[in-house]
Amino acid sequence: MTAADARSQALATQARRVHTEVLLRGLPSVVATLTSAVQDLLSQPAEHALQMARRDAFEAWQRCATPWHARLGKSLRHVYHHGPGDSRSASLTSRPQNLSLVDDDTIEREIIASRLALAMMDKASWEFSDLRNRMQRLEGLEDLPHQDLLRAQVLARLVLDAWFESGLSSSVWQMLQRALHQELSQLLSEAYHDANHLLLTQGVMPEVDLRPLIRRNASALPPSAAPSAVQAQAHGQGASASSSSHAATVAAGIAPQAAAPGPSPVAALTPATQSAQQVMAQLQRVLARHVPELARGSASAPTVPARPSQMGAGPGRATVTGVSPTQMGAPLSRHAAGVPHSQRLGAAINMAQETVQRRVEQADAPGVDIHMTAPQALDEIRQRNQTLKSALKQAADTPAERATIELVALLFQAILQEERIPPALRVWFARLQMPVLRVAIGEPDFFAAEDHPARRLIDRMGACVMGFSASAADIGDALEREIKRVVQVVEAYPDTGRRVFQTVLTEFEKFLDHYFQQENEVSRKGVSLAQQVEQRETLAIQYTIELRKMLSEVPVQDGVRDFLFQIWADVLAVTGVRYGPQADQTKLMKRAAADLIWSASAKVSREDRAEVIRRLPPLLKTLRDGMGHAGMTAERQDEQIRSLNNALAAAFTAKTAAIPRERLDELMSQLETLEAMLPSTEAGVEINESLVRDLSSHEVDGLEVVAEGGTPPTAAMLAWARELQVGSWYMLDYRNRVEPVQLVWRGMRHHLILFVSPQGRGVLFQLSRLGAFLQAGLMLPAQDESLTVKATRNALAKLEVDPTRLLA
Repeated sequence: MTAADARSQALATQARRVHTEVLLRGLPSVVATLTSAVQDLLSQPAEHALQMARRDAFEAWQRCATPWHARLGKSLRHVYHHGPGDSRSASLTSRPQNLSLVDDDTIEREIIASRLALAMMDKASWEFSDLRNRMQRLEGLEDLPHQDLLRAQVLARLVLDAWFESGLSSSVWQMLQRALHQELSQLLSEAYHDANHLLLTQGVMPEVDLRPLIRRNASALPPSAAPSAVQAQAHGQGASASSSSHAATVAAGIAPQAAAPGPSPVAALTPATQSAQQVMAQLQRVLARHVPELARGSASAPTVPARPSQMGAGPGRATVTGVSPTQMGAPLSRHAAGVPHSQRLGAAINMAQETVQRRVEQADAPGVDIHMTAPQALDEIRQRNQTLKSALKQAADTPAERATIELVALLFQAILQEERIPPALRVWFARLQMPVLRVAIGEPDFFAAEDHPARRLIDRMGACVMGFSASAADIGDALEREIKRVVQVVEAYPDTGRRVFQTVLTEFEKFLDHYFQQENEVSRKGVSLAQQVEQRETLAIQYTIELRKMLSEVPVQDGVRDFLFQIWADVLAVTGVRYGPQADQTKLMKRAAADLIWSASAKVSREDRAEVIRRLPPLLKTLRDGMGHAGMTAERQDEQIRSLNNALAAAFTAKTAAIPRERLDELMSQLETLEAMLPSTEAGVEINESLVRDLSSHEVDGLEVVAEGGTPPTAAMLAWARELQVGSWYMLDYRNRVEPVQLVWRGMRHHLILFVSPQGRGVLFQLSRLGAFLQAGLMLPAQDESLTVKATRNALAKLEVDPTRLLA
């Protein structure tokens, strides 16, 4: 061994020692934080069963926290001293010599360990990548051993082994899982950072260039982000060189799954987004390890902005027969669309597409019913896809092309096996395989960006049909026709890259809005009612604002002023929505407002007082009618009338000046044209929780307004509620009923959201209440992750078993 080799080995040993020491030094803080977390849980109000479970967890933690700490510390020292090859904690797959049935507890432990490892790597992925590269350089290895303590999954298994050996249960883990993930992720990140700091000070790879591993779309960078990242890397000397460049990269939006610790807007990710980013990050690691050519290709591929306007789409939706190539925009060359592929592969893809279309034409021939033969068609598609995949791989010239063909094939294989999509629609989803393959070869960021238009299109269509029933009859003919139309448009323009996917995605989303509002019999009534509720609430707020302006300089009793602002503005809104702004009934309510203002003003003459007494009975009747139309109970009407009588009595004795007749005529004229004075929706009149009044008294047949349930939502839950998409399915637990519902409508500012059950029951949420239901688990999505993310996860599972199939 040379002196240089000996120094490298010594540095590697020192780095491992620093890593282990940081972990050991941080364990007491982890234990203290977990103790506070379990105490906080015990102090929170809950149902009796949950409270008893929390008390049991508190007692178990008090009893076992010290033994867990001691066992984990002992395990860390053992692995450090005896090396990775002697690790006592191994996964199921690392013990093939003892073939036997695995008990459920072992499987559950493996699942918990995998989740912990994934959470830690989300926080520390950049630091780990730097350290792994430096350790590979020092030790001369291709990669770290699978049982190396530097790997997050090894630490996760040690944590779990010590946990269960100390007497703690999986139920206690579940209660403390969030705190465990946060604390251990932070601790591991610090351990990686300190080990990197040691090696940096010793001059080991001062700059680790990971840019070839980044496969995000360059258009995602804000204009000021790229210079920041470059400057951070150019000046990255000393301990913070590597971390600074990666932090700048994260801030630019390149790798949100590796965001820096601490509270920030990035932390408020929805569960679906977190799942997508985790799966994409895992896919990137697999590709970087086995197909470096594909990694380099995606990093250097130019991108094309995906805007519907580039395709020249007009206000209507494109159709296969009605859109010319000119309307679709100039077709992209393969070089302009991304990474060029060989002519031989391009010809093979064209031939494969023609094969699929010929088979479709045969299936559409007279006498063939594709709905009746959908299961058989799926079997045929699977066999045909396997044959086409082999032919395409033979035509591929590079490992990257072969890997892309394999990945796309695995994705669509998983989609074809999705039982919640009706077989007849799976046949249409299968026809997107060749167009997606063409885009994936030209734009490798398809495998890195969860928001790629092709992925989003498949996910949006999948979310609409993947409810809780796999029957095509429950989906509806109109939605099924639209999905078929979308597929045909994509097939008709094979050389436009992501443009066609972006355009049909926009059209599909517009279709969904129209479909649920006009065509779907189950949702149409509920949407109409919800729109009336939103219009009523918006008008009530706007009427209140304008009434305040009109009466700002008019001497009116405070009781009358409050009645007009708090009660009569709502009556005007309800009447305007129900009868129209210029209807006689609406004009009558406006006249009543003017009469009330005059009646409540000071009366200095006997004639005026007599006129008030004469007008009062019909005025009070009109006021009662208006309040009744607004849904106010008789008791509350009586309360308001009593308050008005007191205000009118005070007006008789008031010493203030009377309202001139000219001013009253001006007020009446303003009331009659009130709608023209209202601020537009763009003027910023927000419908928020402080302005929207309780809607529970406005329920009608077929529409329920949620006014109770859940606790104040966090920012993350509100962000999740805002991102729920029209057409997606959920399981709702409300009023002692648990049933599937579909999101069919969102208000203009997304503050009102309507769900409809298959039986036509409409449930209207305000945004904050929906966030509370999501937070409490009373509203659960039918899909924990999107269709393409789930398909990607299934593909990764198969690649983990046999990674050689990527290059076969």
